[in-house]
Amino acid sequence: MIVSFDIDGTMEFGDPPGPLTVDFVRRARALGYTIGSASDRPIRNQRDLWEQHELEMDFITLKHNLKDVREQMPPADRYLHIGDTEVDRHFAKLAGFDFSFGHEVTDPESWLD
Repeated sequence: MIVSFDIDGTMEFGDPPGPLTVDFVRRARALGYTIGSASDRPIRNQRDLWEQHELEMDFITLKHNLKDVREQMPPADRYLHIGDTEVDRHFAKLAGFDFSFGHEVTDPESWLD
């Protein structure tokens, strides 16, 4: 499974802060998910934020380039983007990703089949 996280409005360290914690992302990584970031923020800024929180991402992209993740990463059984706006949903759907609002997601273990 490939999981992409928006930052602003989604992550606790976003501007505005969102409902997802750094520990939530760490749990997804520990479960073996491929994790990444897809935001409106410049890539360097995204990278810096994740590094500040000691999280290594498998990919970092602009959300309107999320479709490139499907082309560049090994195939997965599921693709999920978590965000906070209809713009997030729009680009997720264009890229062939499922979409969830950050306030609706549950523990990453619930994503296991």
